[in-house]
Amino acid sequence: MPQTPREKGSSIIRVLEMLETIALAERPMSATDVAFELEIPKASAHRLVQTLENEGYIQTNMRGNLVAAKRLNNIALGILQSSNLKDQRRAILENLTLEIDETCGISLPDGTEMIYYDRVQANWPLQVYLPIGSRVPISCTSGGKLYMSQMPVPKLKRLIDNIPLTKRARNTIIDKQQLFDEIMHIRDSGIGLDNEEFIDGMVACSVAINVHGKFHAALFCHAPVIRKSMDDLLLYAPHLLRAAGKITAILEEQESGCIE
Repeated sequence: MPQTPREKGSSIIRVLEMLETIALAERPMSATDVAFELEIPKASAHRLVQTLENEGYIQTNMRGNLVAAKRLNNIALGILQSSNLKDQRRAILENLTLEIDETCGISLPDGTEMIYYDRVQANWPLQVYLPIGSRVPISCTSGGKLYMSQMPVPKLKRLIDNIPLTKRARNTIIDKQQLFDEIMHIRDSGIGLDNEEFIDGMVACSVAINVHGKFHAALFCHAPVIRKSMDDLLLYAPHLLRAAGKITAILEEQESGCIE
């Protein structure tokens, strides 16, 4: 006779494995793909997918494939906010801000926006104030364009064709081909740029925080042009890359369970 606790445990593990498979997939998956990947019956996979959709953990995109939804994204953000990880990440950001003497932070992709997840403000009377939780467009911000540069070219082209390119500042790119060319340049350089494209009088640059080789977040620095030009800010790219490497190491250690 099957043991009830074991069945419940197996069901819970199956749900967690399903969420993990969807979250880490190289491309959006269907319920049938998940069933094949996890070697479970299609009917079971579809039933669990329906439950997870109803509860807001996953959602079906316009192509009928499964992607993370708000509650699963909230779990990921909560893990990043865990005390040990938060303290170490914050120390890295504080040191980076001291080195560059400008505001530095981390932004996370969420659809066609980037979320300002964390930041350390430089000690200057004149500041560009974008608080934690701010949502900014991906098409005219350094972290957003860096995120776009990680996409396969066909997906990138579809995205550029469909997102509104609104004039927000003096240098906002609103021509689709010009934006595509800019993203390709960022892909080659590995440095996201915002040269007064989001806010007049502000420049910014970003580098990727990758986890096991996949884009996770952007580490950014921004400054008013009255203090630093775009060229000035780019001189600090090595500082950003070193800090991003340290954060990546912490995230990978956390994922492997090495951080206590």
